[in-house]
Amino acid sequence: MTTAATTPTGFLIRGSRVFDGTSERLIEGKDVLVRDGRIAGFASGITAGDGVVTLDADGRTLMPGLIDAHYHSMLNFWPISKVLSSDFGLLCIAASTMARETLLRGFTTVRDVGGNCFPIVRATDEGLIDGPRVYPCGGFISQTSGHGDFRGPLDVPANDGAPLDYFQRVGHTLIADGVPEVIKRTREVLRMGATQIKAMAGGGVTSLYDPLDVTEYTFEEMKAIVDVAKTWNTYVAIHVNTDAAIRQWVEAGALSVEHGFFMEDRTARLLADKGVWWSMQPMADDEDALKFENPISTAKYEQCVSGLDNAIAAAKKYKVKTAFGCDMLFDPAQAAKQGKYLAKLKKWYTPYEALSMATSTNAQLLKLCGPRDPYPGDLGVVKEGAHADLLLVDGNPLENLDLVADPDKNFVVIMKGGKVYKNEIR
Repeated sequence: MTTAATTPTGFLIRGSRVFDGTSERLIEGKDVLVRDGRIAGFASGITAGDGVVTLDADGRTLMPGLIDAHYHSMLNFWPISKVLSSDFGLLCIAASTMARETLLRGFTTVRDVGGNCFPIVRATDEGLIDGPRVYPCGGFISQTSGHGDFRGPLDVPANDGAPLDYFQRVGHTLIADGVPEVIKRTREVLRMGATQIKAMAGGGVTSLYDPLDVTEYTFEEMKAIVDVAKTWNTYVAIHVNTDAAIRQWVEAGALSVEHGFFMEDRTARLLADKGVWWSMQPMADDEDALKFENPISTAKYEQCVSGLDNAIAAAKKYKVKTAFGCDMLFDPAQAAKQGKYLAKLKKWYTPYEALSMATSTNAQLLKLCGPRDPYPGDLGVVKEGAHADLLLVDGNPLENLDLVADPDKNFVVIMKGGKVYKNEIR
């Protein structure tokens, strides 16, 4: 087994059946040539040149690398109490370890929707660590007593002359109130390198001071955040659950609704009419439920996930653009279930619908950041010219979606940007 990245002049993958990310049927009889990080050829009878390593797929399924549209590089490995009290340098070391584990689960690209992940982004892009491509939001924008306000119970009223709390000082969250302040903080996170903005639009599970029914920010503040993003030719993704909060933020111009567990029929139609994305997470109160350190968050979680069936039905009814994300938080054992969460989509979607959502469809959402895109070119597809992010699967995931739940066993080759990070072909 090879786990370290290798860099020959190229790879020729022969004998595979290809799920290209968009077609419902596997494509047979075509070879895939990889050079310089891209798919240089996708045709029959390609000849390997000098220095090109041939990989005999032997009938296995070749498919695009998976994309997680709702990921937290800095928040997915320790309990929240430890994250809040740990040195930022230590967090980065832990996050770099988790980045490699994420890549080896077959997720070659993620959209990081909150937390100062910029050191991880730069270390990955510079080859210092192994990990997926990252589209970073950076610190999330939150109102006082919003989903991004993790200060202690006695930290308000705030003293304007006092230093920021540690979570804000290191850039995980940016608390802002009023139009001038939200404009400034939004511009600051874009200056840090955000490819899109994450705003806290309603009550959350892990936060203790905002009930789920709360709509966060006034319309004027919402629109100010969206308007700043527009001036940078990118978009705003919102953490939100209630129907009222979704509607108000969509009217303000937000383009990506994260979670949306309580989305109603009329609001799904609004999203469809305006071309707004719904980034959903297949969570349930089951053996894989998120674990929390306090009963308040546990009760909120149970309330949220109870609405998922209705939200999915509404989204499917109006053909809302739907993306897939995991939102694994505060537990390394939970993070290891990324593939299992993708497989949970079979309750509502066909294997083809689930796999296209986690590849080519998610890629469309990521590309909404326009000129802020750090990885120009096609992602989530097998086609000539696309980024060579590829998985070779032992079996046919279009027939058995559960194959993605056990990447250690079923992913024979994992490639990102033309580099092989796992190869079990003998």
